[in-house]
Amino acid sequence: MLSSIMSRIGRRAARSSARFGRFYTKSLIMIFLVSGIPGVITGALVYQIAGGRMESELLQLHYRQIEQRSHNMDDQLSNLELLLSHWAFDNKFGSELMDLDFVRSFEKTIDLTKTLIAMQGSNAMVKQAELYVEGKTRVLFNPEYGALGDDEMTRQLYEPLIDSTRETYWTQWSFDPKHPENKELALVHSIPGGSMKPFGVLVFRFSGDKFANLLQTMTPYNDGETLLVNTTGALFISGNGSAYESPLATLLREKVAAEEHRNGSFFLNWNGSTYTVSYGRLSRIADEWLYISASPISNITSPIVMISKVIISVSVAVLLLAALLAWLASSRIYSPVKRLVTLFGDSDGETAREDEFALIERKWLSLHERSLELNTKLTEQLPQMKESFLHQLLQGYLYAYSEQDLLSRMEQLKWRLEDRSMIVFHIQLIGIEAQEGRFREGDEGLVTFAAVNMIGELADSHFEQSSTINFHDLTAGLLVVVPNGGDYKSALKAFGDELTQSVNRILNMRIAVAISRPIGRVSDVPLSYEQAKQAAGYRSLANVDQIIDMESSLAPGGTSDDMRYPFTLEREFIQALRTGQEEEAERLLEAFLEALSCEGAKEYDVQQGMLHLLGNVQHAIMVSGIHPGRLFKGDNPYEQLSQIREPKRMLAWFRKQVLQPFQVELASRSDAQVKRMIEQAMIYLQTNYRCDISLDNCAEQVGCNPFFLSKTFKQVTGKNFIDYLTELRTDKAKELLRETELRINEIAELVGYQHSYFNRIFKKLEGMTPTHYRELSRQ
Repeated sequence: MLSSIMSRIGRRAARSSARFGRFYTKSLIMIFLVSGIPGVITGALVYQIAGGRMESELLQLHYRQIEQRSHNMDDQLSNLELLLSHWAFDNKFGSELMDLDFVRSFEKTIDLTKTLIAMQGSNAMVKQAELYVEGKTRVLFNPEYGALGDDEMTRQLYEPLIDSTRETYWTQWSFDPKHPENKELALVHSIPGGSMKPFGVLVFRFSGDKFANLLQTMTPYNDGETLLVNTTGALFISGNGSAYESPLATLLREKVAAEEHRNGSFFLNWNGSTYTVSYGRLSRIADEWLYISASPISNITSPIVMISKVIISVSVAVLLLAALLAWLASSRIYSPVKRLVTLFGDSDGETAREDEFALIERKWLSLHERSLELNTKLTEQLPQMKESFLHQLLQGYLYAYSEQDLLSRMEQLKWRLEDRSMIVFHIQLIGIEAQEGRFREGDEGLVTFAAVNMIGELADSHFEQSSTINFHDLTAGLLVVVPNGGDYKSALKAFGDELTQSVNRILNMRIAVAISRPIGRVSDVPLSYEQAKQAAGYRSLANVDQIIDMESSLAPGGTSDDMRYPFTLEREFIQALRTGQEEEAERLLEAFLEALSCEGAKEYDVQQGMLHLLGNVQHAIMVSGIHPGRLFKGDNPYEQLSQIREPKRMLAWFRKQVLQPFQVELASRSDAQVKRMIEQAMIYLQTNYRCDISLDNCAEQVGCNPFFLSKTFKQVTGKNFIDYLTELRTDKAKELLRETELRINEIAELVGYQHSYFNRIFKKLEGMTPTHYRELSRQ
């Protein structure tokens, strides 16, 4: 961006120079014809006037240039503040860090380190991204994990950064306890974001050289001075490395402090040189920074000024004559141009630096370009603004707004609601579990995105106004506007039929659509959408397309009269679960869900039945002496299950979140001795993997027979003995490939393999040769 600004300024300066050259050349010719040899002297006088204007031009050019570059610097600092605030509110830096055991939760620790490395590389000015946590244990990531323990110097260094009164702030801080005089610019954000009692901070430490280079871009010449200070004086940065009390820096601060305006420019004479000084202020978080840029121009203007003073003393008489002739000619020529200039206005004072025709052209082009730019931005941002507003409206977040305010917002977003009604749709995709390899678990967002695109295209073709909302969980919302008294029923039917066919054909899924009654008030939209959403919950569980029109038919409400809860299957299932009969429990669970979702069953009935079963299972788990919170790892199983609307997905969730963890817990309680034996075997393998290890000598080492060791090893670890040993050796080999320069055959010997066999087994497991793996890891 800076290079682009410099190039534009250079082109403008070139045009200004060319314009001045043409003007002065014509003036010299005319004056020479009028007055002969004295005209040359008059031309020199005109050049002297040009020199004076050049000095003024340089001051204005310097001020505009510095102002543009200060905006760029302000944008970069704002982006850094937004970036750090975004990360501070991320769940990774939430309240769980306060009580986290970083050693035991090494996966979380590694993830935090990777996140800090990504933050550090997100901006070239960031020298280092750090995380300091003062919780259960004091730790410092910079960006790698480090426990402070008894390191009081480091603790005393970072502890004052946690400031409950300021969530985000800039500071110059000494991060080296041995050298407190070396201070660095830092941006600090308390964590967790938005907390009144922070327990840690995220810190961006900035490179002094890069920040100085950024300040040096504010001086258009090779020498000069650029300063950045805050109003309290606690922050001071110089582009040339000058000290706070250096003579020029002190003089600049005093001169700027004496100025009445918040920003501006002036000339400064210092040590026999003339400087153009531009200053301004940047509003930072809870603070205000002052930037000052001083650049010498004496080397450019002094020869012109000296020669011009000599010419002035000789050419005053000829100048008066030339001025008289010019006034007589220009008074007649300039009057129509002046009227046009007055019409356009000259609010920015550009007339003093450019001719009137250029001013007129510039003003017109500027207005035209601004109009196009605003129209383009509005066109680009309107869909996102519509979607954001509609999402808040459907979710009921705008309940405090009056009807008039909502209408005004809708009109600003180009909705036309006069003599029209609104209709909302709740659209639910069905049958993702029935796909044959097309979609998998976790593809809900992708499927919903594809469906929303189809819904939007079809709605645009059937209704004059429409907007869709993607809820990313196999559901979507749609708001359409229809004319009052018109035949919109046919459009609704055609849209529903075409949408059903498109989803069936392209996504190979079924669809349930609930259509609200016509809505006359914008404030009634959230309630109508909630009613449509509830109506969709009473759909039939049959794998068919269903369209529920709440205006033409009664929406389902209440459970089925013939719904029966399979209590017998429930008791048998819980008994099998408690006795550890895993296969029998899965069979009974399938039978239970099949009995719930018999023909005619509603989605609401099945969901409530499964929630009831979950409550009884939790009771059985507590009776068996197992805490449900540990089994579900702190998650809310009721909330998770209530979000699932299809029986097959409910069955898969029950297997994964209830059956398997409970069976694992039961098995771990009954096989504690076997588990300790397998742990001994694993420790033996991890210690002696370089040697020629077999199942027999490992069994002899732990005191059991090989057959029993092989069987129990598979049960406890989930892997065969030889597979575990092979994976262990491969992981050690990958570590050596990444972190050492050893040859491949040397690495093979270190992990207990021959060279040729090592290459074959590594390629089989990793899909590439060891050499290729080493190259990729270093890239």
